[in-house]
Amino acid sequence: MDLDVERLLGAVERTVTSLERDGKAARAVTLARSYATPVENLWDAVTSAERIPRWFLPVSGRLELGGRYQLEGNAGGTITHCERPSFLGLTWEFGSDLSWVEARMGNDGAGRSRLAVTHTTPVSDHWHKFGPGAVGVGWEMGLLGMELHLTRPDEPRLDGATFHTTRDGKALITGSSAAWGRAAEAAGADPDMARSAAQRTAAFYTGDPVAPD
Repeated sequence: MDLDVERLLGAVERTVTSLERDGKAARAVTLARSYATPVENLWDAVTSAERIPRWFLPVSGRLELGGRYQLEGNAGGTITHCERPSFLGLTWEFGSDLSWVEARMGNDGAGRSRLAVTHTTPVSDHWHKFGPGAVGVGWEMGLLGMELHLTRPDEPRLDGATFHTTRDGKALITGSSAAWGRAAEAAGADPDMARSAAQRTAAFYTGDPVAPD
């Protein structure tokens, strides 16, 4: 499957915000992009147990307000907000780590809708090592999966186990990691530290060694 890597990277807006959550320093990583589909269809793709595996990961649990969900091989948590068709909030629990995810959807012109995902995570050693790309790159691959689901519904989903080894996969991951490094700089991070974190993020996702300084 050939992908227009530059267009896909350019379609995503990326921001990083400093805040406090539960009295502790945290960072909110937000990425947003527009899709050529009505907002009701986008909402259904984001919240339907039958459709989520087509663009993201297999999911189980009770997908309703207050219910618990579990993504196969990944995080689980509780659905804390559900306001159709505009706002979904949930906890993101992976091992002993707790963070929070919010998805906002709205109209974005005739026949189009906009999806914004915010992942808020406590500042930790993991954050200092990888920066916003630690969560941003993964969600960006999710937004790619959503585009392919909406525009090529009859084609197989990208193979998450091998995508990082393909030419386009490596280019997307490397480009996304670098873009999150720039977003970190724009939010006030030290430029050298932001670039180093972006390089470590790209290496983590692709399996390639970290490039020397």
